[in-house]
Amino acid sequence: MTDRPVTEPDDPLAIRTDRLLMRGWRPADREPFAALNADPVVMEHFPDTLTRERSDEFAIRAEAFLADHGYGLWAVEVPGVEPFIGYVGLWPVRFDAHFTPALEVGWRLAAAHWGHGYAPEGAAAALDRGFALTGGDEIVSMTTVANAKSRRVMEKLGMHRDPSDDFDHPETPGWHGQRHVLYRITAEEWQRYRSEP
Repeated sequence: MTDRPVTEPDDPLAIRTDRLLMRGWRPADREPFAALNADPVVMEHFPDTLTRERSDEFAIRAEAFLADHGYGLWAVEVPGVEPFIGYVGLWPVRFDAHFTPALEVGWRLAAAHWGHGYAPEGAAAALDRGFALTGGDEIVSMTTVANAKSRRVMEKLGMHRDPSDDFDHPETPGWHGQRHVLYRITAEEWQRYRSEP
């Protein structure tokens, strides 16, 4: 594993990893965020793409949550390469299920930036921040059964799945992707994983 991420001195919400700057949201992020949310490739494992209005509303909620809590969904840039590629971060699970209440780690990146390891790099920094700030014992991640790419990211983070945890997402009734897998990692497991060479 790489060295732990560091906080930017001029922005206590921001985190810099080896290749990424995870930061607060900016007005300039709205247009590229709307473009990725309208991309059917990016949104393949979601019920639908987002309109510009819904995408902007999402960004506003993410910005406010990050400012209020010190963690959340960070806007991600690759310094010197691209000023905005999507988000990575933490979000409370908003529905009732056998594993809630829970904090989820997740990501949504523009398809042009897939395959570079940005999602696991950013998610590792988010897990560090989440466990440190919340004092929680566990963080989860979830996706559709068919989303092999995101499942690989979860496994790269040392998260584990018990098939008995699989569930039908209550907010997507009747959708072909309603069945979801759940991955988990405890604070203790994360510390062990982070200490591995």
